[in-house]
Amino acid sequence: MDCASAVTRPGMAAGRWCNGCCARCRCFDRTAQTALATLPPASRITLDHRRIFIMPTRTGMTFAIVLVLMLLVAINYQNSLAYGLTFLLLSVGVLAILHTYRNISGLILSAGVARSVFVGEPVQLRLRLESAGQAHHALGLGWNATALQPGDVLPRGLTDLELTLPAEKRGWLRAPRLRVESVFPLGVFRAWSWLDLEQSALIYPRPLSGTLPLLKGVQPHAEDDGQATQGAGVDDFQGLRSYQPGDNRSRLHWKAYSRGQGLLVKDFTDLSGHDLCLDFMALGGDIEERLSRLCYWVLELSQRHQPFALRLPGFLSTVDSGDAHREACLCALALYGHRS
Repeated sequence: MDCASAVTRPGMAAGRWCNGCCARCRCFDRTAQTALATLPPASRITLDHRRIFIMPTRTGMTFAIVLVLMLLVAINYQNSLAYGLTFLLLSVGVLAILHTYRNISGLILSAGVARSVFVGEPVQLRLRLESAGQAHHALGLGWNATALQPGDVLPRGLTDLELTLPAEKRGWLRAPRLRVESVFPLGVFRAWSWLDLEQSALIYPRPLSGTLPLLKGVQPHAEDDGQATQGAGVDDFQGLRSYQPGDNRSRLHWKAYSRGQGLLVKDFTDLSGHDLCLDFMALGGDIEERLSRLCYWVLELSQRHQPFALRLPGFLSTVDSGDAHREACLCALALYGHRS
């Protein structure tokens, strides 16, 4: 079956033709990505002839088939008007190739700084589009061809965009190649490129509340003789423990007693005035659960301006507080078990 009959006949033949065109476009797109992979990544890239590919869209393929049919009609009937119209439309198509290419040629893309987030939050990756002279219209940018964010750049202007990626696991998240495309002005040709802007973001563990994981032997109420006083503070609720003779009866958990769970006491810890050490080994569960609980307490103690240290296998921070100390601890949690 020829292309003309596939287009003019509705139903299965037209569907097969469209699917075949889409498959060929996807194959060519993969070939373009492979070719562009040989170019070095950079945080600032100018689109030029080495990076731009151009192919007809589905509308462009239909336009080409119509031109072929018009040419066959002109040859068959020797009609000069049909010849003139065919070559006029062909000239428009050739000009569309040049204008579509020029619309993204010279576009400058720069990668912005990505903010660190926690697992489960969207990562905001910033992009800056610049024009060296001409305007760039109807641009599409995204991580895949099916979900593109529109953008325009005025002559010698700047446009800032934000693209999102899901943070599914801790550690460094490296952004995939960015697709830039445009079908401006007529929509019959698509010029596009795949760019590696070296964008990355550090993903912290998801905070998970739980018992304060202190280094064994270093407790909040440790006295000079090394003994810890349990349940004496009122700053932080730690959980429930069994009643012991001498405990303050005002802290009895009567609801638990009414449910037949025995005498339980609300346990509090006074965190003020003590140097704490959050210990990875003081927690149970798998590695990710431990890191999530440590992450929660790093944030909690930092918010209280409480000095603390963090101890991981192969890592021990100093006792400190402040934003820099918090970021250093979160970074250590995010990169635990990862190669530098």
